Amino acid sequence: MEYRKLGRTDLDVSALCLGTMTWGEQNSESEGHAQIERAKASGINFIDTAEMYPVPPRAETYSKTEQIIGSYFKQRGDRADWILASKIAGPGNGISHIRDGQLKFNRQHIVTALDASLKRLQTDWIDLYQLHWPERPTNFFGQLDYKHKDAEFTPLEETLEVLDEQVKAGKIRHIGLSNETPWGTMKFLQLAESRGWPRAVSIQNPYNLLNRAFEVGLAEVAIREQCGLLAYSPLAFGMLSGKYEGGARPAGARISLFSRFARYTNPQSEAACSRYVALAREHGLDPAQMALAFVTAQPFVTSNIIGATSLEQLDSNLASAELKLSDEVIAGIEAIHKAQPNPAP
Repeated sequence: MEYRKLGRTDLDVSALCLGTMTWGEQNSESEGHAQIERAKASGINFIDTAEMYPVPPRAETYSKTEQIIGSYFKQRGDRADWILASKIAGPGNGISHIRDGQLKFNRQHIVTALDASLKRLQTDWIDLYQLHWPERPTNFFGQLDYKHKDAEFTPLEETLEVLDEQVKAGKIRHIGLSNETPWGTMKFLQLAESRGWPRAVSIQNPYNLLNRAFEVGLAEVAIREQCGLLAYSPLAFGMLSGKYEGGARPAGARISLFSRFARYTNPQSEAACSRYVALAREHGLDPAQMALAFVTAQPFVTSNIIGATSLEQLDSNLASAELKLSDEVIAGIEAIHKAQPNPAP
């Protein structure tokens, strides 16, 4: 397993990160624990979760994912072996069951959310605490174009000041952004440097063969500012694995179970997906491993967040860490991307 610096910190994180958002919905506690053990055996030392998980978010399952991770730490006693990341939920996104749905990145909400996560995770500290999505109205979650809306939101200065207090209190070590824009990223970095507040060490945004929008405005920021990408949805909800080819909807698969996950199923995405799957098979590659290897190899990526609902899927994803794509395969990927760029931003 390759390890990379997390921003400008002294932490080395594995190039693959274990994603957990199905635990408590599609995966049981014992299955979550088994995945952690398998990932650790492969060299992964980085695990990502969120107070909102599992997804889709429901009041009945709220916070179960963090609870599963916490019970693992309690049973195994190996918390110090892991770099643990979690997130505070933002407003909207159909969530009304977290803090009455009035979610803000102010002192009250950050302290409340962080303390609750620490309790569920059964730990004294979180290594990377992220703002799950912007509080202000902007373009994320599939919205490529920016349409300005005047709306009040917690000043970024207040958010950073509270996070600084939590770092000084020892509750978190570093902060990160998620689903953020170039403006938001640079503004957070500028304020942190000018005021001596914690500097974001990463940005967790979607990135995969069907959605390379990160390359347009954020890739340069990630490299020059050492605020690397933690890539989520690297398989586009499993579309790039080939299991949904021809309109197939396998029993128990995420897109089969939940209509909410339609982001990567438009006709343009399905057409591009078929071409990527065919390219992989033409070169004797597993489609999912090809897609994952492409993401992991990008110079602006710090870690690629892989998720699975079975140990077999997890093993396949883990094997992608050893795959180096040939120049011919990369040329094929770029040709498909040029013909149909970002069909599912």
